[in-house]
Amino acid sequence: MFAGIDIGGTTTQVVVCADDLTVLTRAEVATPAREGGHAMTGAALGALAPLLARTPGRLVGAGVGAAGVVDPATGRILVASDSFRDWAGFAVTEAVETALGVPAFLDNDVNAFLMGEVSAGAVRGESDVLGMTLGTGVGGALWTGGTLFPGPHGAAGEIGHIPGFGDLPCTCGGRGHLETLASGRSIGARYADRTGRRLTAREVYEAATYGDEDARAVYEAAGRGIARAVVITAGVVDLTTVVVGGGVSGAWPLLEPVVLAALAAEPPVSGHPVRLVRAALASDAVPVGAAARARGELSAALRA
Repeated sequence: MFAGIDIGGTTTQVVVCADDLTVLTRAEVATPAREGGHAMTGAALGALAPLLARTPGRLVGAGVGAAGVVDPATGRILVASDSFRDWAGFAVTEAVETALGVPAFLDNDVNAFLMGEVSAGAVRGESDVLGMTLGTGVGGALWTGGTLFPGPHGAAGEIGHIPGFGDLPCTCGGRGHLETLASGRSIGARYADRTGRRLTAREVYEAATYGDEDARAVYEAAGRGIARAVVITAGVVDLTTVVVGGGVSGAWPLLEPVVLAALAAEPPVSGHPVRLVRAALASDAVPVGAAARARGELSAALRA
């Protein structure tokens, strides 16, 4: 069996999967992001230990999905946001391997999300997919020819920071990025810009369902931005299957028709229709994808 770990800025999810990636058991704990890398991996391993103790079977590998820029080859975090303390440079896989006594593998959380959905979720078995996560920020990843395409610098598919979506300041220091319209944080901020009221993205969605026109306008702007990012990506890499996850995708009944209408008005240059689907694994997507990464790496090693 395989363990999957998702270390996020707020919560950490852990799962234990059978060899076919069926989730056998799971747990969630708060991420001690301000206490450093040892505390964060310790919290994840502490949540995982009782799951392993009560699940029959032998653990053969573990995967970790983590926010930020990572180096899968060395198993280290390269760049982390200011939400984390002493995370950049931390040797994640070394800590996990030492604790569990099995090989461990690290990937970016959005890459792991996409691998989870391709391996066991809404786009299972697809060979070419754009993955998009709408959470605190906006992330993206590419799956091409049946494998993850990270790009030469590890940033392929990062559509959240494509410019050309207005002139609002982004958390990364740039301006006019998709994230300024479609992230959970930005949806709340855009609603406050219009009304002076501070709500969460979920509360803005609830207001929209009760007829709040300002709330609807904020989500419509997010949907049009998502569609434009999809068209840009399709024009560059010719991917027209898109899976969308993250907390903001909870507003799918509102977002989906806006995105589809915008795509109908401005389709990809290939003329091929976009297949837009909501992620199926919910909070399991990243840890299951991390477990899938471990399974794939170990299988490849056996074949070599």
